[in-house]
Amino acid sequence: MKKKQWQGWGPGEQAEQHYLVEPRALAGGGDLRHVSEFLRACGWQDKSRPGGPLVLDSPDRTIRIGYNPHVLPGGWTIHGKATAHQGEWTVTLGRQTPVEIVAGLTDALTRPRSAHAPNVWAPLEEQRWNTTRDARHFAAASPDGTAWMQFHQDQPGHAMWWSGAHDERGNGWTATFTASTPMHLVQAFSTALASPEPVMRPRGRVPHSSQIRTTSVSVLPSQLSAWQQARVHAARAATWARNWTASRPRT
Repeated sequence: MKKKQWQGWGPGEQAEQHYLVEPRALAGGGDLRHVSEFLRACGWQDKSRPGGPLVLDSPDRTIRIGYNPHVLPGGWTIHGKATAHQGEWTVTLGRQTPVEIVAGLTDALTRPRSAHAPNVWAPLEEQRWNTTRDARHFAAASPDGTAWMQFHQDQPGHAMWWSGAHDERGNGWTATFTASTPMHLVQAFSTALASPEPVMRPRGRVPHSSQIRTTSVSVLPSQLSAWQQARVHAARAATWARNWTASRPRT
């Protein structure tokens, strides 16, 4: 009887074909765990029901993140309750928004705000996005024209951020931000949107588009697991450090 070697890990594991996809805005949704596992590691509470949509609440219960693929158009909803220093706000992102771009925003929810004033357009201008502006509107488009970020103000007190991406067939996603969305979160989103770094997708999960560039790579399952765990461990370590610092007695 011949012995069969276990292929799931260790020296006998087999590499799997993946693709590095760029521009990242057209890479498709990706693995939801890239967002959810990071938030769980940061102490967010999973309120999801078996077989139902993903629901996560912040530790202070002021922010709820949901992903629901069972409704139309479906996708992500991030809602912040009104607080003493911040009005109520909502962000919606389509189902095909790459999880790496969603995480740009959701990861920022777990970190303290920077002391510097946020600038939504700076990350786009650094990547040479084309910008236009007038008194009430500001818009930026990626050099290849596949992605955009816009701010519209129809009248005082009525404004909206709008972003998205689409290929030559019109396939893609859109995202909207209420005017009350904290600016540092909008900047975190624009930074992830404009990043020139490609994102990885497994074989069979790369959208068909002539505007996508792919690079084939062979990846071991243990490598994928290690990369995912490194992100989770970093989240836990940062959360522990912040909690430890906050609980230290001050002299």
